[in-house]
Amino acid sequence: MRAVMGAQRVEDRLAEVHRLRAKVEQVQGRSLDAPALPAYPALSRLLPGGGLRPGSVYTLAPGAASVSLLLSLLAPPSQAGSWCGVVGMPDLGAEAAERLGVDLSKLVIVPGPGSRWLAVTSTVTEVLPVVAVRPPGRVSDAEASRFAARLRDRGSVLLVQGSWPQAEATLSVSDAGWSGLGQGHGYLGVREATITVASRRLSTPRRGRMLLPALGGIVEDRAPVWEERFPRVSEALPVRAVG
Repeated sequence: MRAVMGAQRVEDRLAEVHRLRAKVEQVQGRSLDAPALPAYPALSRLLPGGGLRPGSVYTLAPGAASVSLLLSLLAPPSQAGSWCGVVGMPDLGAEAAERLGVDLSKLVIVPGPGSRWLAVTSTVTEVLPVVAVRPPGRVSDAEASRFAARLRDRGSVLLVQGSWPQAEATLSVSDAGWSGLGQGHGYLGVREATITVASRRLSTPRRGRMLLPALGGIVEDRAPVWEERFPRVSEALPVRAVG
């Protein structure tokens, strides 16, 4: 009898869990098991859940290297057929995006959204599953909360080059340097950098040394052979007078 009662309590608790789960999914407007959008394997190992979680915000620190990282995050979803949008980045080059693997046929660019950039970005996330933005100003906690509710409802992902409250994760690039130059001649080949991902879902930040981009135009884990083939050049190239 006691065993039967115990089994019944377990079934009742499972039923309650399923009920609460369904209620949360109804409020959020999406399944809690919604698959993450794909990422390059080197980045997938650092991201919570192995990719970009629908309904989430990811922030990237400003800087030239972070633009490459942002494009690297857009590339796999676009290759898989997801439309991507870029808002407020007039200096973003289509050639650079294509080199890092972004499918330009799946890319929408809104270079100058004006003072209503937040409303424009919100509208774009209504129709595109992945959107990147460079905020020209601060976003309040209240605005971020309303935006997060809309993202969850649509199952969209927002990539922010700058600060944003309540972000799912923050990605940063450090110790970046180009390789490929010889003794004053040659072409920049690959950029080597350390990528760090910090998230409330991770007990400690995850770091990886990567090629951003590699010669093939994608993100790869750093391999010692690259350092042997190409001497490393600092991100801030020194200037030497001639004559």
